[in-house]
Amino acid sequence: MPSPVRRLAGALHRRPGLRLTALLGAPLAWLTVAYLGSLAVLLLSAFWTTDEFTSSVEHVWNTDNFTRVATDPLYRTVALRTFGIAVGVTAVDAVLAVPMALYLARIARPGSRRLLLVAVTTPLWAGYLVKAYAWWVMLSHGGVLDWLGGTPGFGVPAVVITLAYLWLPYMVLPLHAALSHLPDSYLDAAADLGARPWTALRTVVLPLVTPALLAGSVLTFSLSLGDYLTVQIVGGTTQMIGNVIADNVTLDLPLAAAVSCVPALIVVGYLLAVRRTGALESL
Repeated sequence: MPSPVRRLAGALHRRPGLRLTALLGAPLAWLTVAYLGSLAVLLLSAFWTTDEFTSSVEHVWNTDNFTRVATDPLYRTVALRTFGIAVGVTAVDAVLAVPMALYLARIARPGSRRLLLVAVTTPLWAGYLVKAYAWWVMLSHGGVLDWLGGTPGFGVPAVVITLAYLWLPYMVLPLHAALSHLPDSYLDAAADLGARPWTALRTVVLPLVTPALLAGSVLTFSLSLGDYLTVQIVGGTTQMIGNVIADNVTLDLPLAAAVSCVPALIVVGYLLAVRRTGALESL
């Protein structure tokens, strides 16, 4: 008579659906509770209110916080600034990552390719605050950039530069993976047809690596949208959505929850827009 373990193994072998459920059931349950559950609580608390004298949260249902976020010019300005910074960081990383990934995957020798790949991923080994404060030193008056010819100082340009550096590996790595699997026959065919390197890059390479580019842009865009520490370090008086949330979370938690719905909606909209292109299905 087969043991219970053998019977279970046989059942899993005969039923792929059951095997998949057993494999993914626990992680999906944890994701539902820890992630979707926290988002539900966040949305729920945005409908509450705060006592003006004690700053305690009162479970009084209303939409005043959403009305305030939608009508107050301050929050609209901060949201537009945050969106612009996230778009700027994503654009800078895309412009830098394409030639870097192209050189790593198609031009560099195998020996140096490994070293360069390690160099690209090295910033991921250092702490977030360490890298942000390193840029604070370089952007300061009398720092490295000032010594080289001029520093933009602390503000929106400094935030874009620092965030672009922080998230650049997340754009380079998917592009490198896509370019590494690009068949040489495509480039050979373009060359045989008389296409110059720039034409081949524009008409052959870029369309084929667009899914990887969009995947990297999702990471850089969403990470930039929710960041608030970098702008505190190098942003000067600049405010982003994350700073508004952090400033209100102890004094007016429902308002902070309503404000935090703004980047969540922007990210969802961006993901839906990327999905409509069909690029993610091509990864």
